[in-house]
Amino acid sequence: MSHTENTHSKLIGYILWIFGFMGAHRFYFGRPISGTIYFFTLGLFLIGWIVDLFLIPGMDNDADQKYKGGDKDYTISWILLTFLGFFGIHRFYLGKLFTGLIWLFTGGFFLLGWLYDLWTLNEQVDEINKEAD
Repeated sequence: MSHTENTHSKLIGYILWIFGFMGAHRFYFGRPISGTIYFFTLGLFLIGWIVDLFLIPGMDNDADQKYKGGDKDYTISWILLTFLGFFGIHRFYLGKLFTGLIWLFTGGFFLLGWLYDLWTLNEQVDEINKEAD
């Protein structure tokens, strides 16, 4: 069953696109593989980054189709991960108190947990929102 909810923000996508040569917007829209490739190739040598300026509406639509909306907001989760992820604040927001404390005292579980969350945050929020139904 397909559902369309506005789970992700085009505006945030475009703001992250400014830093997109590092893959930020691709991670946000649930594309961790290409986000990682962009990170290591500077947005496919800036060419992919420029092309993405036109692809963001489609990425936003795909994310809206794929992920379930609910009590936990994707954009808030991503902002917390981006700016306070080393302290686990996004995990506290998602109700993951134990791992939030681990992230808090270990710098995002020695950065490995923070990297894991870059890859899986959308799925984590999606799962919590589905459980709340």
